[in-house]
Amino acid sequence: MSRGRLGMAHGHAEGNHELTLVFAGSKALTANTTPLAPPSREHGVVLKDPALAALLAWLVPGLGHLYQGRIAKGILFFVCLVSTFAYGCYLGGSSELGWGRVVYVAWRDDDRRLAYLCQVGIGLPALPAIVQASLAKKGKPPRWNGFMAPPRPEAFGQVGEDFAQALSNQPTLDELHFQLRSYFDLGTAYTMIAGLLNILAVYDAWGGPVLPESARKEDDEGEPEEKKQTTRKQQP
Repeated sequence: MSRGRLGMAHGHAEGNHELTLVFAGSKALTANTTPLAPPSREHGVVLKDPALAALLAWLVPGLGHLYQGRIAKGILFFVCLVSTFAYGCYLGGSSELGWGRVVYVAWRDDDRRLAYLCQVGIGLPALPAIVQASLAKKGKPPRWNGFMAPPRPEAFGQVGEDFAQALSNQPTLDELHFQLRSYFDLGTAYTMIAGLLNILAVYDAWGGPVLPESARKEDDEGEPEEKKQTTRKQQP
């Protein structure tokens, strides 16, 4: 009698064990067939309006990135680029000559300031040079103690009389080189580098960061299959 009960109990235990295995297997199968949610994209950047972001990034370094919510990069660009440009203006000027003498607009036979094409890449910090040149062209003297004002032309016959009269109190280019010496070239280099680097920042605000190949593959793998098929259909 006891052996029969033991056999029944043993059979019942084996049956429960088999049911447990079947239940566990069904759960594993269900887990495998359930569609996985796409992983979060750590490298994804919301560019918002790329054209507006690029314009803001040119006007003030880092402003376009702040508009996109990329706070750390925006602050980094602003501090590094503006400080580099400001240091170049400091090197290329003095309290007697005026500050920022290495940043000015001039396009005449004795002085074609091609460096300004690079300097204007910094945006608003370099725009006072355009204001000063416009004032001189209208026959009005420069403001702000000659800050970013064009130097006095050495050959008065090559420019208008009003222009030459407006810049009569400004130093000539030779005087700037003589008094500032190598600091004039250093200031020019610093301000040019700051403007060119900001062009790269503008491109970053417009097109987003350049991701490594591994990050691109991770983003592609994280896209849902339906979105991938839709993208393939849209491609010609």
